[in-house]
Amino acid sequence: MAGADIPFACDCGTLRGTLLGVSPTNGTRVECYCHDCRATELYAGQPDPAPGGVQLYQTVPDRVRFDAGKDQLAVFSLSDKGLLQWQARCCGAILFKTMRTPKMPFASFRTDRLEDDSALGPVVARAFVRKPNGKRGNEGGLKFMFGFAKRALSRRITGLWKQTPFFNADGTPVRNIHVVSDKERAGLYPNRG
Repeated sequence: MAGADIPFACDCGTLRGTLLGVSPTNGTRVECYCHDCRATELYAGQPDPAPGGVQLYQTVPDRVRFDAGKDQLAVFSLSDKGLLQWQARCCGAILFKTMRTPKMPFASFRTDRLEDDSALGPVVARAFVRKPNGKRGNEGGLKFMFGFAKRALSRRITGLWKQTPFFNADGTPVRNIHVVSDKERAGLYPNRG
């Protein structure tokens, strides 16, 4: 399935782009309830998603194109080795999560930034969902992991992992990474239960 090209934008519309070839077979729609997804939103000055989850479409970087306002792209990480959180500097909107290296081709996109998210299909996996016993677990984890592995492996074999708007040819991010300090991070994890 070729999929549809769908425009996206930050909250103020300055940073705009297109997700290319979007379909349920070219990515995985997930909902995440993890502490880091919530902390990312809070750090960026966005509304607290709790008790709900963050809706994401997990795809590959070569399916991402920035069309305008790329100078507003910024990146931070919640730790020295954590995922990269790509946002619009102009309004704080979180757009993508990626690994710290282009060799692991992964781009997790915030679905509420799309004009129309119907091409993504339904949510097929939920991560860190609170269970009746109070613990957290995953639903549909195999679908998520299989999709991720299949897409990453095909990009590594074909060389498409090098086509990324997030990293330079030498593998460095296109923006300097701000690592959130321990002090800043401490206030982002209220009620971790």
